[in-house]
Amino acid sequence: MEDELFEQRTDLGKLNTAVEQIKASLAKVIIGQHESIDLLIAGILADGHMLIEGVPGVAKTLTAKLIAKSIDAKYSRIQFTPDLMPSDILGTPVFNPKTTDFEFRPGPIFGNIILIDEINRAPAKTQSALFEVMEERQVTVDAKTYKMEEPFTVLATQNPVEHEGTYRLPEAQLDRFIFKIEVKYPSLDEEIAIITQQHHQKTADQLKDIVPVLSGSEVVALRRQVLGLHVEEKLLIYVARIIHESRNNKSLFLGGSPRASLAIINAAKALAAIRGRDFVTPDDIVYAAAPVLRHRIMLTPDKEMEGVTPDDVIAQIIQKIEIPR
Repeated sequence: MEDELFEQRTDLGKLNTAVEQIKASLAKVIIGQHESIDLLIAGILADGHMLIEGVPGVAKTLTAKLIAKSIDAKYSRIQFTPDLMPSDILGTPVFNPKTTDFEFRPGPIFGNIILIDEINRAPAKTQSALFEVMEERQVTVDAKTYKMEEPFTVLATQNPVEHEGTYRLPEAQLDRFIFKIEVKYPSLDEEIAIITQQHHQKTADQLKDIVPVLSGSEVVALRRQVLGLHVEEKLLIYVARIIHESRNNKSLFLGGSPRASLAIINAAKALAAIRGRDFVTPDDIVYAAAPVLRHRIMLTPDKEMEGVTPDDVIAQIIQKIEIPR
């Protein structure tokens, strides 16, 4: 009877095999960063966009490119700069002398996996071009709407320490990212392994051994499977309490939105699937809470002055709320 109670309701064999293959592929090039890679895979399976933050040189862009190359889908890279215009991203109507009419020429946003490098280098006008496409998966140009092909995922990188020539992302745009992934410096052992690997490498082409593991249509199918996983009602209430507490916390000027509640649920489903389970546990929700909330909440000025971080406040909120059993 007990075995029947915990019997797997969803076959996650294909998903788990694909995840292991992607991780093994990335491990040939990337040393460490296990949490970042788990979150990147979970974000793709949860049908979310991800913001990757870290100082220069910690392989943010390389990791995103490797993840993109693991999926057999159209990949685009956009380098954000202060002079970039919305039409450089979305596309523009171009006059065709043969037909004596204007034809829409799609921009680089028309792809499946989009890497936006240094997203905070473009001004507000250009940032606003991403609002519609990230949320509604469509682009409107000259009163015509163009739907994006599935899967559609934006991976954006930014540097947290260099502020000259950068623009803070609007809160409304930050809320469209399921995760903010913080890439840390490697440990001493990892640094030694990185130097040793690069020293002995015979070629500078780090992407040559990475082969696609999943097709675009397979990613879409796995997303449907992940989003259909079971979540008990008491866990839904637990997530709602976490978000509600963030809105009433004295350390915070801005709490989580309803979109944050849904992001935690979907992220927890993806993390459960990666871990081989077809049901969500409180541990999945706790693990997802920090990367989902850290870019959505805003500290009060006095807490910022004290050196408190968003992750500190999220940990306090989770500690305060009783974990459902």
